[in-house]
Amino acid sequence: MYSPFVLLIIATIGLWLSPPPQEAARRPFHLNGYAQGTTYAITYYAADSTVSGESVSRQLAEIDASLSLYAPGSLINQFNLSPKGIVADKHLKRVVRKALQVCEDTQGLFDATVEPLVRAWGFGTQHIEAPPSPATIQGLLAQVGSDKLHLRGDSLVKDRPGVHIDLNGIAQGYTVDMLAALLERHHIRNYMVELGGEIRVRGHKWPGGELMRIGIERPDTSAVQPSGFQQVIRLRAGGVTTSGNYRKFKQWGPLKSAHLIDPQTGYPFQNEMISVTVLARDALTADAYDNALMGMGIAKALSFLRRHRHLQAYLIYQRPDGSIADTATPGFQRLFSPQ
Repeated sequence: MYSPFVLLIIATIGLWLSPPPQEAARRPFHLNGYAQGTTYAITYYAADSTVSGESVSRQLAEIDASLSLYAPGSLINQFNLSPKGIVADKHLKRVVRKALQVCEDTQGLFDATVEPLVRAWGFGTQHIEAPPSPATIQGLLAQVGSDKLHLRGDSLVKDRPGVHIDLNGIAQGYTVDMLAALLERHHIRNYMVELGGEIRVRGHKWPGGELMRIGIERPDTSAVQPSGFQQVIRLRAGGVTTSGNYRKFKQWGPLKSAHLIDPQTGYPFQNEMISVTVLARDALTADAYDNALMGMGIAKALSFLRRHRHLQAYLIYQRPDGSIADTATPGFQRLFSPQ
């Protein structure tokens, strides 16, 4: 998903050992562009430019042809228009499989079949003039639920024609992983890939051999005060994604609706969470869980993270008195770097 709170920073940490001669030959290459409604930035370190902007564009186009709701004729749009389902490609199968796993793991807080509700609240591909009525929401809830969605061999099938999926919540994390895999296929082992604030990191910056840094902005919800402090982490490898609820919203007169929709109630999540940054082995996993953690609220999110040690997280939330606070899991705290 689009995550404006994550700022990309590549900086020196202070590993001052001289690299071996073969490593010193590496130099940075930068690729930048626009994709999936946002920007991307790739920095990799190699002896020559083995990965080009053209190869990145081809990979992005292939993913959009599968997962983009904004691409006419994409596989996900074909599925949503179909009465029973379609034959899926590798991208759609991988992302749906992860979505189903995380749905089960979070007891339905993350659910790819939430698309009809997302569209009804005005966060789909079409403009909506007014929020949905309670009756409309109840009607749409009958089409929502991952128990109505099945992967059977190469096919993605549904129990009801009205079951639609929206994978925007994890498609960018998956895309970051696929761009990282593109680099890996060219034997590149030191890189940072960022798309819409979602990040995948491996290795070091060369020729100095320093780790790369990721800065995480602490947002402020007031209209008067600027954004607050920034934490900086040092990371050797993994995926880092952020979900937040206060910059992407709809204003319906006095009613303000955040874009994260609870698939169980049909209404936007209402709790004290402001943003969640998740670290996992890959960006797809991190991206799949950050929305669900936002929906849990701070107490349940921390309890969930204690039971899921493969996830580390940094959480920003609002106290009952209106002040902003933050907390992090022990594994995430160990990554903090002095600024």
